[in-house]
Amino acid sequence: MEYNYTLVVRSEPGEIDGEATLVAAAKINPTAFEPLYQRYKGRIYRYLFLRLRREEDAADLTQQVFLKALGALPGYRERGLPFAAWLFRIAHHTVSDAYRQEKSAVSWDVLSDDEQLIAEIDLENMVLQQERLAHLRQLLDQLDPYKRELLALRFSAGLSTTEIALVVGKSQAAVKKQLTRTLQGLKEQMT
Repeated sequence: MEYNYTLVVRSEPGEIDGEATLVAAAKINPTAFEPLYQRYKGRIYRYLFLRLRREEDAADLTQQVFLKALGALPGYRERGLPFAAWLFRIAHHTVSDAYRQEKSAVSWDVLSDDEQLIAEIDLENMVLQQERLAHLRQLLDQLDPYKRELLALRFSAGLSTTEIALVVGKSQAAVKKQLTRTLQGLKEQMT
């Protein structure tokens, strides 16, 4: 499936000048893409890992995202669009395409066992914490895919609501409202 990654958004002058210089250099010489890759590879990987929950798949798709970005870079026009939003839009489409190809369910475990660092707490608190995490995982599994996508972009990828809006093709107000409602709903269900 072919996607057009050109978006038009206005931002403050100078906001993305340094990045614009890196992008311009990469357009002239593809080896100059390395600083952009280094800047975003961790965020893209975390976003994809949260979506896929498999290290190998996340690593493979991370490479695909950057290959697609490098291939599409000549057509990229800044026009005030943060490069991160453009890049995460490519990641969003790449993971969506992978889902379509696999047609498999996705596990939405928020934290892996390796990420659960517990320092000197008693057994009762540890059990309560594990129960809360299990409950949160269950609630996340019950969310519709769009809401899970928003949460992944916000908390795993670290994107702002403006950047998320650009990635999912919705207004910033709609994204902010949906994130607020989703988080409030999760909070209410957790208590």
